[in-house]
Amino acid sequence: MGRIGVDLYPLQVGRTLRTVESFGKYLGGSATNVAVAAARYGRRTAVISRTGADPFGEYLHDALRAFGVDDRYVFAVPGLPTPVTFCEIFPPDDFPLYFYRFPKAPDLEINSDELDYDAIVASEVFWATVTGLSSEPSRTATLAALQARAGRGHTVLDLDYRPTFWPSREAARAEVEGALPLVNVAVGNLDECLTAVGEAEARPALKALREAGVRTVIVKQGPAGVLAADSGREVQMPAAPTHVVNGLGAGDAFGGALCHSLISGWDLERAMRFCSAAGAIVASRLACADAMPTADEVEAKIEEAGQA
Repeated sequence: MGRIGVDLYPLQVGRTLRTVESFGKYLGGSATNVAVAAARYGRRTAVISRTGADPFGEYLHDALRAFGVDDRYVFAVPGLPTPVTFCEIFPPDDFPLYFYRFPKAPDLEINSDELDYDAIVASEVFWATVTGLSSEPSRTATLAALQARAGRGHTVLDLDYRPTFWPSREAARAEVEGALPLVNVAVGNLDECLTAVGEAEARPALKALREAGVRTVIVKQGPAGVLAADSGREVQMPAAPTHVVNGLGAGDAFGGALCHSLISGWDLERAMRFCSAAGAIVASRLACADAMPTADEVEAKIEEAGQA
């Protein structure tokens, strides 16, 4: 449940939008990318989101179906355009994003009375994002979905903090504090952890999230790898080696792999190894949704890295 939109990525790497001449058009939005990534592993996935009533919205439905993602919960909102996101690509670690979500993104117009609570409760994994808490009526709908889960299955909060969607980091933190008791898995990078719990270092952030009642916590540290803990153990997983082309989709690839790992019942170490390898693969490719790997590709990456 969360963002959907059109990604327009420059086909000339290392150039600003001012000088780029052509773009590739892709399905985008973090929650949607996660659903696509999980579908690559043979999982049945669906997205709860909203588009504009325009050709870009129609394209997103076509793309979802092509990726095998159920689009029955994606509706058009009259009067609002489908969001478009541009990026600039300066490998290995600079990928500015420019969100065109004006006057308001349709995916923030999800109402709680529109939700299929039976489907939300029945799913093995339910994935929500902090962006969904940034505005009404999406905030109330997201919290209602999390409350309906009532601890069932794997209820994940993607800490997914985007400053442009919030008046301040403190405002975001206040909403995250209300959502954390409703989830049993939280995943985010160091900056997102700073927003969520006021801690910008991995171990204190992990401790704070666990103290907030989250059973499984995953802190992504970029080149420093991943620190994760559940009720049984703590795992420090080094980053899988890769040649970075575009780092923007790596986190969503990690998320889709995490969904697959949770459903598979893997132990934390195996899960983090698989997720890290999936993220590394997508970081080496231009697109996000289109770049999501298959299980065989991930296993080959793990073997290549000598982590099998």
